Amino acid sequence: MNNIEVEIRSFISPEKYQELLLFFHKEGAFLNEDYQETYYFDAEQDLRIQRNNAYSKIWLKKGQLHDEHREELEIKFEKDNFEMLEKLFLTLGYNTQIKWFRKRHTFTWEGISVMLDYTKGYGYIIELEKMSTEEEKEKSLSLLKEKLRMLNISLTSKEEFDAKYKHYKENWKRLTVE
Repeated sequence: MNNIEVEIRSFISPEKYQELLLFFHKEGAFLNEDYQETYYFDAEQDLRIQRNNAYSKIWLKKGQLHDEHREELEIKFEKDNFEMLEKLFLTLGYNTQIKWFRKRHTFTWEGISVMLDYTKGYGYIIELEKMSTEEEKEKSLSLLKEKLRMLNISLTSKEEFDAKYKHYKENWKRLTVE
């Protein structure tokens, strides 16, 4: 069963973001443009809710934040149920730890999913993703790293992502003010 999300991501400049948008519109298959609002809760696991252009969802990612592969569970709801989902988790005693506001362009390219993101207060990111089996996850990871190199993008280290995440987590309210 392909239930292991294998992903790599890197910070990119606004100029590289624009270049990649053009490249993937030409070389890949454009899937959609989405606006996503994601709330992380202070749970022992990576527990989130999200509202996007199509639906809302509860989302649990096992493992640690920024791991290259981890199991993912999702339950989708009508888009209008987002506030009710937030109320449910707040009533259960969870606190909203962080909020993200992201514009995402999604493509498929040579058998992988490509996401180009601009997250308010956080920056521009490219993410390459492939769903895999437990047995194939390292092979999938090598493929994604090779694709990133082909695009002339250096892989951002887990340490850099962790530091940037920590800064955003501590300052997101200030960083996301209009």
